[in-house]
Amino acid sequence: MPTIASLLLPPLFLQWKTLDQRPECGARRLTEEDVKRQTRRKQRKKKRPALQAARKQVNPTTVEEFFAMPERTQETLIGVANTVSKMRSDGDSLPKASRQFGVSRRDVMRWGRPALKKLKNGRYAAKAYDRLLRVVIVVSKREGLLEVATRDSRQASKAAKHSAAVHRYLETGDASALARFNGKHVIDAKGKRVALLTDLEELDQLGSAGVLSFESLYARSL
Repeated sequence: MPTIASLLLPPLFLQWKTLDQRPECGARRLTEEDVKRQTRRKQRKKKRPALQAARKQVNPTTVEEFFAMPERTQETLIGVANTVSKMRSDGDSLPKASRQFGVSRRDVMRWGRPALKKLKNGRYAAKAYDRLLRVVIVVSKREGLLEVATRDSRQASKAAKHSAAVHRYLETGDASALARFNGKHVIDAKGKRVALLTDLEELDQLGSAGVLSFESLYARSL
């Protein structure tokens, strides 16, 4: 016979207490673990939109995709690529290099993660080379000054060193650094070869015309 206390309980709870079985509808009383599970599920749902948005933003692979991005994103990508290059060339830490180029650690990890490797001490270092898209200035043999997109950090480095050699020649008349680029080229993101200009007479003409100023040579070179 049910007690007075049990008669005061809700009918469903009374059924569990007296018959010690679940209702036929399959309902059951929530336990503390059930509540925790539901809370975790809600938290995961809140994170999904942010994760989906992050997944949609992928690194550009062509110059068209790069320039289609907002200007602020372009500047961030340039800063990230510069950060990775600085880490590679000078051995700087990620925080130090990123501060120098005005980007956050989060930006570097978001856009430049494929170019980094994690060391045993938990820190990150740049890989020997990477496939991040870079837009660099190339002093080309046939078309003069060009903005070229490349997905090979070694090609970007070659273009930057060639520009430095051109600048040195125009400023000092020393063409020794240009000799190593005779017959060399830079491969762009589509696999096209862009021949590097080393003819001193042509460089003099472009320099006299103001085409090869310091600002133009280093506008985007990394």
